This record gives sequence, C-alpha cells and structure tokens, in this order.
Amino acid sequence: MAYDETTAARVAAVLQEISPVPAVEKKMFGGIAYMIQGNMSIGVNKDNIMVRVGPDAYDDALAQPHVRPMDFTGRPMRGFVFVIPEGYANDEDLTAWVQRGLDFALTLPAK
Repeated sequence: MAYDETTAARVAAVLQEISPVPAVEKKMFGGIAYMIQGNMSIGVNKDNIMVRVGPDAYDDALAQPHVRPMDFTGRPMRGFVFVIPEGYANDEDLTAWVQRGLDFALTLPAK
C-alpha cells in the first residue's frame, strides 16, 4: 500500500472545496501529492498525510499532537510534517491541515 485511497479522497475533496485554484495530483514520495500552481501543498503516504507548512511554521506544526517530522532518508525535511491518522480523523482537523498546506503553497511562485 503506497497510500490510503480513502484518505487521499478526503484530502482531494477538501482541496476542491477550499482551494481558489485547481489542485493537481502527482505521484511522489511513495504516495500521492497535491500540487497547487506546481508546488506541493499536501499529500498522502501510507496512512499519514504530508503537509508542507514551510520553514517559518515548521516548529509550530511539530508542536501539534500527532505530528512528526517528514523523514524519508534519515534526515527530516524542514518545512514538511507527517500527521498520523489520529491527527486528522475528524473533518475539522483534516480541513485545518489541508488549509495549512494550501496557505503555504499559495505563497510560492507558480512553476
């Protein structure tokens, strides 16, 4: 299982509802990522969501429950976090994490 399809569908539905621009699905990091104007905003890997919060919001995101650094190579990727299922179980929490990823992606220049 590269990514949980139910979680991916939930993320995609929230993005479709709240994003002012279309999100594009792209396979990456062994899962699926949602690109906003060519920049990764959020994704799903196994049953975790990957959220790109940016370097300035990284420490605050890590301080939230059920969050850990995003780490694929033994080195955390600053500005990206994993949220385990307990952290996005309800729709309100999932929407808040999707919004964080979307907000950061919208600050970046389009690719």
